[in-house]
Amino acid sequence: MNNQSLPQPDADPAADALVIFTPSGKRGRVPTGTSVLDAARLLDVDLDSVCGGRGICSKCQVTPSFGEFSKHGVHARENALSEWNAVEARYHEKRGLAQGRRLGCQACILGDMVIDVPATSQVHKQVVRKAASQRAVTMDPATRLVLIDVAEPDMHEPSGDYERLATALDEQWQIGPVTAPLSVLRKLQPALRRGKWQVTVAVNIADTPARVIDIWPGYHEGPLWGLAIDLGSTTIAAHLCDLTTGQVATSAGVMNPQIRFGEDLMSRVSYAMMNADGAQAMTAAVLDALNTLATEICAEAEVAPRDVVEAVFVCNPVMHHLLLGIDPVELGQAPFALATSGAVTLSATELGLTAVNPAAQTYLLPCIAGHVGADAAAVALSEAPDKSDELVLIVDVGTNAEILLGNRDRVLACSSPTGPAFEGAQISSGQRAAPGAIERVEIDPVTKEPRFRVIGCELWSDDPGFAEATAATGITGICGSGIIEAVAEMRMAGLLDASGLIGGPEQTGTPRSIAEGRTYSYVLQDDRPAGGSLIAVTQGDIRAIQLAKSALYAGARLLMDEMGVDTVDRVTLAGAFGAHISPKHAMVLGMIPDAPLDKVTSAGNAAGTGARMALCSRAARAEIEQTVSKITKVETAIEPRFQEHFVAANAIPHATAPFAHLRSVVPLPQPGFNAGGGGQPGTRRRRRRG
Repeated sequence: MNNQSLPQPDADPAADALVIFTPSGKRGRVPTGTSVLDAARLLDVDLDSVCGGRGICSKCQVTPSFGEFSKHGVHARENALSEWNAVEARYHEKRGLAQGRRLGCQACILGDMVIDVPATSQVHKQVVRKAASQRAVTMDPATRLVLIDVAEPDMHEPSGDYERLATALDEQWQIGPVTAPLSVLRKLQPALRRGKWQVTVAVNIADTPARVIDIWPGYHEGPLWGLAIDLGSTTIAAHLCDLTTGQVATSAGVMNPQIRFGEDLMSRVSYAMMNADGAQAMTAAVLDALNTLATEICAEAEVAPRDVVEAVFVCNPVMHHLLLGIDPVELGQAPFALATSGAVTLSATELGLTAVNPAAQTYLLPCIAGHVGADAAAVALSEAPDKSDELVLIVDVGTNAEILLGNRDRVLACSSPTGPAFEGAQISSGQRAAPGAIERVEIDPVTKEPRFRVIGCELWSDDPGFAEATAATGITGICGSGIIEAVAEMRMAGLLDASGLIGGPEQTGTPRSIAEGRTYSYVLQDDRPAGGSLIAVTQGDIRAIQLAKSALYAGARLLMDEMGVDTVDRVTLAGAFGAHISPKHAMVLGMIPDAPLDKVTSAGNAAGTGARMALCSRAARAEIEQTVSKITKVETAIEPRFQEHFVAANAIPHATAPFAHLRSVVPLPQPGFNAGGGGQPGTRRRRRRG
């Protein structure tokens, strides 16, 4: 996170306001009266503007947040932003501003603020890399189409049209009893008469009674569609699936707008605790994003919202509760009690999902425990550790990592609070995955020179034509997979010692090691002479990655302790981020326990795959509901050995574990640097006397 204050030599510090931009996490002080757009430019925040601040283009829309943000140490008051002016009012009248939005060029900062820059206002749009992976599923969807012939009304045997439809479903398809919502009853009589008493009915048979979802006159061929949604704390991914074939028509994703209330889960729980309407505000934000995402994904696939009759959600416990409108306060304190841990089925209308068929049904997979949610259950469904003869460790890497360890005999689960560093947040040049972001890094161990690739370009930085190919996007920063590879490559090249210290230029033999105060940074790209940015890995970045990877390793090690093993047979990296990191670099960092590199594989977005399996198969739902009851939860928050494992894992790759498999294939130099400014190997900084 960028913690620098803006240089304002003539400003009264008391008149400055602290502004924090999400999702980038960049922060700084600006003089009160500064426009949000100007503050964003001063802090190098990615906020678009085409009209130069005239209030014409609307590219600079932002969402201010108010309330108590304990993580940031900020109380954002309602009057911390200037009121609407005539320009905003005119724009809203002519073109409309979404509720809560302001024009960054017009809104001025009058006090400490937290301001979210939505994806649509970012120059470098987020790439939510949660594509659907292929998985064979026996199709048995909960909602199906059936054609029935309904008896015509008879004055001598009076009964309602719906009752005769229910009788037809029972007699012709053995589906009954059934219920129907008001949206179906309103269509019933016109459909029956237009179809000459023959109608096609979409009916959900997941539960008893079955539920009529929709009705069409005569024969309606479909198809029916469903949404499989992976609701993560940082990103939301949705897959639109054909409920007849299981094929994914299209996938799309957005940033979770709740980031503006807190980057990690506990920050959001804290926001709910400290603000009376905090939980409701976060629920409203995520439902708005889900409805927008559903509308966009249907439009892209040219699917009518009416034809989307089911949605399946997977999410961690805090997201689970906030999606359902349940205050997550109990998840912020021992014993971390869930309001409900079982699977939840309810109508889309009741949930607040309005961009699909009004009678559509939604299904939330069961949670495993207070900090291990439906997303971990979906991973268990997708990867099936309970069916493995080998002992497999599955790590779903994200802001809150879920970890599974097991085989046919036993499966254990835990969560580990890794924080947002793996997503590029809290990194000096960090950013979300977007075109122009460095995603791959290699460093020559002899020359210490780097080369890299950026999202949106297949060329490496030392390939001919790279500059021309990246001219449109530029080199904008470094994303999560890029910072992982950069730190690991620095360790393998001898630029970084086992304790995580970056060496000076004399120690490393490269001028790319530059002094920053009492520590050093390693320069990947310096475009400042051309008016660009300096992209470097700082000592603070190393520390942020160390904290995140230590939490991940400690969680895995706790499960191994509980299982009574020191090694595992296989390691599977799951999640959008896990799918884009190199197993070698992950192991060099010590993110995961040592194992043969050919036994470390990626499962892609396993949680999303599990969601699609549950969408397409009633048997899969029954299976995971039964499996979850057999998984043993290990609570990292109260395990005394977690801290011990965490401290030992701070070293790169580890302070005590030998990592024999890794060392047999990867050279790990053993330099010893100190944090002093002299730059001479072996010298130590003198401790100040106070």
